[in-house]
Amino acid sequence: MSAPPAPCVMVQGTGSGVGKSVLAAALCRLFARAGYRVAPFKSQNMSLNSAVTADGGEIGRAQAAQAEAAGVTATVDMNPILMKPETDGRAQLVVRGAATGSVTFREYMAMKTEMLAVVEASLARVRAAHDLVVIEGAGSPAEVNLADTEIVNMRVARLAHAPVVLVGDIDRGGVFAALVGTLALLDAEDRARVAGFVVNKFRGDPSLLRPGFDVLTARTGVPVLGVVPYFSERLVPAEDSLDIAADAGVATADATTLDAAVIRLPHVANFDDVEPLAAEPAVRVRFVTSPAALADADLVVVPGSKTTVADLEWLRDRGFARALADAVRGGRPLLGLCGGYQMLGIAIRDPDGVESSLAETPGLGLLPGITTFTRPKRTVRVRARVSARHGLFAAAAGVEFDAYEIHAGRTDVGASLQPFALAAGAVGEGAMSASGRVVGTYLHGLLADGRLRRALLTAVAEAAGKPVHAAWGAGAASASRYDRLADIVGGAIDMPAVAKLVGLPYPRG
Repeated sequence: MSAPPAPCVMVQGTGSGVGKSVLAAALCRLFARAGYRVAPFKSQNMSLNSAVTADGGEIGRAQAAQAEAAGVTATVDMNPILMKPETDGRAQLVVRGAATGSVTFREYMAMKTEMLAVVEASLARVRAAHDLVVIEGAGSPAEVNLADTEIVNMRVARLAHAPVVLVGDIDRGGVFAALVGTLALLDAEDRARVAGFVVNKFRGDPSLLRPGFDVLTARTGVPVLGVVPYFSERLVPAEDSLDIAADAGVATADATTLDAAVIRLPHVANFDDVEPLAAEPAVRVRFVTSPAALADADLVVVPGSKTTVADLEWLRDRGFARALADAVRGGRPLLGLCGGYQMLGIAIRDPDGVESSLAETPGLGLLPGITTFTRPKRTVRVRARVSARHGLFAAAAGVEFDAYEIHAGRTDVGASLQPFALAAGAVGEGAMSASGRVVGTYLHGLLADGRLRRALLTAVAEAAGKPVHAAWGAGAASASRYDRLADIVGGAIDMPAVAKLVGLPYPRG
């Protein structure tokens, strides 16, 4: 006789950006520490931040982080549908880790029955392999215009027979109205699934909210399970562009602070690559949209992009091409990541129309690479070794690190430049200019390695004539960050009450 499927608890929100992903990651960690084998699940994710599973599938970065928090290996079933926006009305559709094409919203809605079957099968596999599944919703369940077509909020809660914890963000104001209003727009069956409220991002004494909670519970019959305090630490990777702050690093800068300017491309992807830099002491990370903002930067980063050619043209239209060339001539370090690496080359060729209608687009000419777009997309985890013995990563020469690739096409730099790293089989990866101050690479996640981070920041500081900070590269490992997150959330919400919603003791005992 087979075991019954694992119970599920679902985290939904009053809107986007209220903290669903963070709370789901915290619950994964808390239940794992309580003795359960936990897995995350999000049926459909809309994000340009993605990760690669061990078997080469592509899923949302948030679900990969939640799996890491739970201490389990991420699988494509944890996020069976990923939408990667290409334009305002079109997105690349990734189903169970593999890109299947580009669709409009209406085309995707017409696939609802097919996609719901994918979701149902993936959820069943995840439930069969774990003790508990923490499901994350998207946006708000009160988006009544989508009620008949959505497959990510209440439809999934019904499918999983999951109680719903509804999260509201008090920092943006109006949290009581948001919670009550969300319930009011749900039908009776779905309203009954909401088993508890969590108020997120509160600054101050939670006891001051008690009179409001009394009214809230009297009106809705739903208890408040906790008040999570506001914290500025980035303890989980950002999920989407709503999480990009204009200044992601220290609030103020002085003469000893390193200033890193990251160009905020219109279709920026995997921008969480730079988050480890922002967490370092005496480092300021800015996302910029003006060439003038590069003038005082000690390090310039051209990040990844979902639509490389379109974003390259945007760079030119905005005047960034000249500003980047000036920065390189001035000896300032420049790092190109994935799509940014492709833009730094001589040309981007797309003979099969993989990404654009242009057969060839001139690059910025700051590295000699020529990129040719091909199908299928390359999604793979990589174990690499820094091969550069001068330049930005010289201090990490010989260091082995883990990373992943998500990109269309290949880049040929010939034999004139030293590769940035060597991957399996001594295959050269990326490129570095003769000066060593311009580096391009396809490897996402390399800055999560403290040794590479310290090497880069040290080289940037020396180039800028600024002091090297002794603590650079010594940041907490992922496990410590997730424990820190669990400590904050676990101390703020009633975890035995959350566990009781799904019939589990807490801790497992």
